[in-house]
Amino acid sequence: MSDVLSQSEIDDLLQALSTGEVDVQEFKEENKDKKIKKYDFRRPDKFAKDQLRTLQIIHENFARLLNTFLSGYLRTLINIDVLSVEQLTYYEFSNSISDPAVLGIINFEPLNGQIIVDVSTDIAFTMIERVLGGSGRLIKENRGFTEIELTLLKRILIKINKLIVESWENIVALNPSLEKIETNSQFAQIVSPNEIIALVTLNVKIGEVEGMLNMCIPYYVLEPIIPKLSTRLWFSNNNKEVTCEEKDAIKFGLEKTYVNVRAVIGSTNISVGEFLDLQIGDVIQLDTKVNEDIKVIIGNQQKFYAKPGVRKNKVAIKITEFIEEGDDLDG
Repeated sequence: MSDVLSQSEIDDLLQALSTGEVDVQEFKEENKDKKIKKYDFRRPDKFAKDQLRTLQIIHENFARLLNTFLSGYLRTLINIDVLSVEQLTYYEFSNSISDPAVLGIINFEPLNGQIIVDVSTDIAFTMIERVLGGSGRLIKENRGFTEIELTLLKRILIKINKLIVESWENIVALNPSLEKIETNSQFAQIVSPNEIIALVTLNVKIGEVEGMLNMCIPYYVLEPIIPKLSTRLWFSNNNKEVTCEEKDAIKFGLEKTYVNVRAVIGSTNISVGEFLDLQIGDVIQLDTKVNEDIKVIIGNQQKFYAKPGVRKNKVAIKITEFIEEGDDLDG
């Protein structure tokens, strides 16, 4: 039965209340009974909704970073999205792992414990094929991984560690390291079966091949930083003021940036026919005078006036005036 009443059902209920056929007191007593909530002590809820929401925000950022990295590393179209973030027992997670599997066991330093990055076999074989120069088509391989293939996957997971650091930097400064890769879930028991974990599921699409990437994070690993897993703290850290060191770093980077500089002596309009008939020695009359300053354009914006001249036998210009508010030009 639907929880939402239709308009006719609402009208019938109101009529029954007005005629006394239905007692309001019965509804109140029934509502009191419904306040009892079932609780499974074998599977307690340790993560609050706000904390799961923060984990989702963190891994949405991770998905964007991973998307950018894999697009360049595999040289193909990649699409990665966060499908879900939920809490369950480690037994439920390990029981759903396929065989063979790609389970990257990562030390989550400085936090105590380990996490697991579970890559579906379809995605793993596709990444291996792309790294080796293949087309990245779907290959249904009903076999284990060779030592060479595991070495290639290890290199990818090591690079993914750096993306984990960047996505978690607003919460904690991590220094994760890949301990090993397991292909059998029975050898990847990082916690007891009844331990509560946060399972982050990402959908990965490489070309036409689609699969899952799961991140299993035990509760006890995150327990020291649980108070920091709040959306309010996340957004407040994102809006922090820029420090003097960060300003200096930005300034240093900008000072070493190259920009396009043009000195425009003048302009004129001629027909295509006149342009095609131009010969060496022809004179084109411009719209500027001989003693008039020329425009200096940075990018697409006029920033200076200058005088043309020669310096050390090379054509040069001498800045004569700085323009505070440059006018946008078409270039």
